[in-house]
Amino acid sequence: MNDSLISSGEKNIDVLLKSMKPRLNAGEYVFCTVQNLSQVLPTDCLMMFQEAEGTTLILAKEVADTYKFQYSYIASWITLTVHSSLEAVGLTAAFSGALALENISCNVVAGYFHDHLFVDKKDAERAMQILQRFCATN
Repeated sequence: MNDSLISSGEKNIDVLLKSMKPRLNAGEYVFCTVQNLSQVLPTDCLMMFQEAEGTTLILAKEVADTYKFQYSYIASWITLTVHSSLEAVGLTAAFSGALALENISCNVVAGYFHDHLFVDKKDAERAMQILQRFCATN
């Protein structure tokens, strides 16, 4: 596919807020760190990000358990299904602010097409309700 033909996504914050339509993905997810990437298959990872201290991985919990990786946080994964532009201004601040008002932490990963939120497993249903309500009122 020609990269110049790929849509860059929605930039209008009002449109984004009305159409973000959160989807709760099945499963449990964890953040791990490794020094040596050769110990993990790239296809087992949702995300890899190189930091100075090591490579952060987001993995399904059962995958991390198979590798015997340590983690301290078990998350649920919510995808905002609107195709948001990487240049969009205000979307992350809006939804993370709505969650923060309800004392829900949110770890955000921006993919090319969608934003992905990782919230504590115990907060997943409440986060979905907040995001759906937030969507409906904007």
